[in-house]
Amino acid sequence: MNTTRSGFAWLWLSALAIVLDQLSKFTLGEHLHAYVDAVAVTGFFNLVHIHNPGAAFSLLANQPGWQRFFFLGIALVACVLIFFLLRRATRPRYAIALALILGGALGNVIDRVLYGYVIDFLDFHLGAWHWPAFNVADSAITLGAVLLVWDSLAAAPGPNKTPESTPEAARDGAPAVRVDCKEDQP
Repeated sequence: MNTTRSGFAWLWLSALAIVLDQLSKFTLGEHLHAYVDAVAVTGFFNLVHIHNPGAAFSLLANQPGWQRFFFLGIALVACVLIFFLLRRATRPRYAIALALILGGALGNVIDRVLYGYVIDFLDFHLGAWHWPAFNVADSAITLGAVLLVWDSLAAAPGPNKTPESTPEAARDGAPAVRVDCKEDQP
């Protein structure tokens, strides 16, 4: 009996990522001025307020403005694709990964639509070397990507497994089969 359900059951994670992202950005905007204020939280972590018109790591941030619509279009196409993948997702880890990526992407889309840039505020550093600032939406996307890789590695048939012998196949109603690869003996 197949008891799997649609990945839509995990859309609440997308909504949570969006709410936490937008709430954190709103709160930050109330207390820190862009490019002026920085709050040292620890010896390796600051809260800052940065406007990023580019992509990850400020890619194309110094362009004259066309990148706003370019990245907005890419993000919207990705969101539609992820939504359809999520509809068919049956493995929980895969669905959670997609939901987190969707929520993070939509959190950044909201910024691009409202402001023309993404608000970044998490600044990790080691001495004078700073990792590029990021936000809650970026964190959701990264966590989702890690879960996606983990899920693909866990679900992929290995040398001693056939697709029918994976735990996912057994859970979905296929018989569990153990396959041992031993060299032929004379």
